[in-house]
Amino acid sequence: MPRLASNEHLDYVAALLDDMFRIPGTKIRFGLDALIGWIPGIGDAVAGIASFLIVFGAWRRGAQSITVARMIANVLLETTLGAIPVAGDLFHVFWKANRRNYRLLIREKEQPGANTRLDWMFLAVLLFAAIAAAAIPIAILIWLLRLNITLPFAG
Repeated sequence: MPRLASNEHLDYVAALLDDMFRIPGTKIRFGLDALIGWIPGIGDAVAGIASFLIVFGAWRRGAQSITVARMIANVLLETTLGAIPVAGDLFHVFWKANRRNYRLLIREKEQPGANTRLDWMFLAVLLFAAIAAAAIPIAILIWLLRLNITLPFAG
């Protein structure tokens, strides 16, 4: 049977990706996740893949489905918003999906099933925000088309 990564190894992964470096004179920490994000096109994807190491570790340890779903949502949120130039890189520095996921992993180990209500609420809010982000521009476009306004980019 393959060995599971230890808590120390997963904590190191979280530190490496999220808080390995400190901006001098501040308490602001960042890791390779924020730095890799500066590579156009593939940086955020590579960082996102690396972030799944902790999620995979939680899954292998038998964490509850809701906890694993919350961890996946943390990574997807950081990877998606991290793809926005400059603002996304700042988001990496402050969201720290890997550190959050490591804390969820430890919470699951120490208090199985704790705070699942909050996890469900987080996922519901995230789903609502994603639906709104897609629906609002579509609704505005439909409204403009009904007004028979010629859009500047339409031929």
